[in-house]
Amino acid sequence: MYERSRNLLDCHIAGFTYYDGLDVIGQLKLGTPVTLVSEPENPYDPNAVAIYYEGTKLGYVPKYKNGDVSNLLYFGYQDIMEARINCHNPEANTENQFRIVIKLKDNRKE
Repeated sequence: MYERSRNLLDCHIAGFTYYDGLDVIGQLKLGTPVTLVSEPENPYDPNAVAIYYEGTKLGYVPKYKNGDVSNLLYFGYQDIMEARINCHNPEANTENQFRIVIKLKDNRKE
């Protein structure tokens, strides 16, 4: 049976304050799509998955949660995943203000 999508992962954006998220913070709303980019040459984590919004690096999928997403990206399955901002808490510490959800899309026909 066809399903619209299924949650794979829900996490905060690690390192948000260390990258350029503050430059686009006003544009990040609930449901805003973000892009996931594998960084296998990352010296700190070969499974690193960066999170971008329209070319601006927001941070990373946390290291303790990035294994499955990293493997899917490595093997070319980025087209079956979609990532979006799913939580914004402006009262939280800047590092924890934003969360994303990564969903697996059902590419079968309805």
